[in-house]
Amino acid sequence: MSFDSLGLDAKILKAIEEQNYTDPTPIQQQAIPVILSGKDLMASAQTGTGKTAGFGLPILQKLHEKQLNTEPKRGKRPLYALILAPTRELAAQIGENIRDYSRYLSIRSLVVFGGVSINPQMMKLRGGVDILIATPGRLLDLVHQNAVDLSTVKILVLDEADRMLDMGFIHDIRRVIAKLPKKRQNLLFSATFSDEIKSLANTILNSPESIAVAKTNSASEQITQYIHRVDKRRKRELLSYLIGKNQWQQVLVFTRTKYGANHLAEQLTKDGIKASAIHGNKSQGARTKALADFKSGQIRALVATDIAARGLDIELLPYVVNYELPQVAEDYVHRIGRTGRAQNQGQAISLVCIDELSQLKSIEKLIKKTIPEIFTQGFEVDPRIKAEPAKKAKPAPAKRRRVDKTRSSKNNQNSMKQSSHHTYSKTN
Repeated sequence: MSFDSLGLDAKILKAIEEQNYTDPTPIQQQAIPVILSGKDLMASAQTGTGKTAGFGLPILQKLHEKQLNTEPKRGKRPLYALILAPTRELAAQIGENIRDYSRYLSIRSLVVFGGVSINPQMMKLRGGVDILIATPGRLLDLVHQNAVDLSTVKILVLDEADRMLDMGFIHDIRRVIAKLPKKRQNLLFSATFSDEIKSLANTILNSPESIAVAKTNSASEQITQYIHRVDKRRKRELLSYLIGKNQWQQVLVFTRTKYGANHLAEQLTKDGIKASAIHGNKSQGARTKALADFKSGQIRALVATDIAARGLDIELLPYVVNYELPQVAEDYVHRIGRTGRAQNQGQAISLVCIDELSQLKSIEKLIKKTIPEIFTQGFEVDPRIKAEPAKKAKPAPAKRRRVDKTRSSKNNQNSMKQSSHHTYSKTN
């Protein structure tokens, strides 16, 4: 199957060809016809399978057809499609993709999220946009400011719905839905079909088509996984050695805490490996710059907490390292899913100390395989060291929106200037 057999306009085909898209992925093959037919959709897709194009391309096609068949009206453009995402990084990435796909269309898109000043976003919304990509908290802030009218929305997309529930956004989602017209098309994308997701789907979707293109909680077969047993106190030394010896030029490293991410980035830099940290306490401008520097090769190691486990889309990322295993086994799959995307090969290495053997056991049980072990001479485990299980991470707060608002007031205009993702796109 080819993209031109899916009923997409020549202008859209030209744009995706320039993105080096050749054949549609399984999620795209199945989702695009369903969305074009106007039916609601509930889709389970593994990260890195191309689901953004799976819903983005048919939305653009439907909007383009509407514009061709409707006399242009003066005044503010009515909002046609609303895409909700759980994190700033994911929202920004979706916005970038939508801009790329709509390069040759007369379509306006905008990305909004917290952590930056709300005023420039309100200014950009004054003339209206066709497609709005938003995090739930910031969207409600804009609604309360009467900056956006949701009564005209024809298509609602909930991307990574399971992650939004995990982050406590369920109440915000319900508030948004209450402001939407009852007659609309609903598209729900989730990594898993948990009972909570099914319950949410029952209240939002209307006789949906169901698609599942990958096993639940499975890691991509394009990712080669290893564990490396090592004493906790020698993890940083081993990581620096592996990066230097193997000449890794781009490696995404996961830690459990924000402090740990900052400390490790500083230590790697002292070892001669340029590194930056990215986590929730960083300003949006700092996070955007760190990611841009990582993508451009100015830094070799990006050290992240789990906030970056979903939403970061780094083309051809070759290596992911779990400096510390996550407390929740499912987060392992999302972490390593940053590599091995879109038919590319990737490698994931976990540095495991004796304290983390129970987490390793949970991960292997989840993915239904034993992860092979690798060894490095000189870094053998000291058998005299006894396990000291790590303290369990505190549960996520029930609501994140208040945090968004606080960050917004703190960061204000300066962060907005630094953020390259808050761009207004109008292409013809």
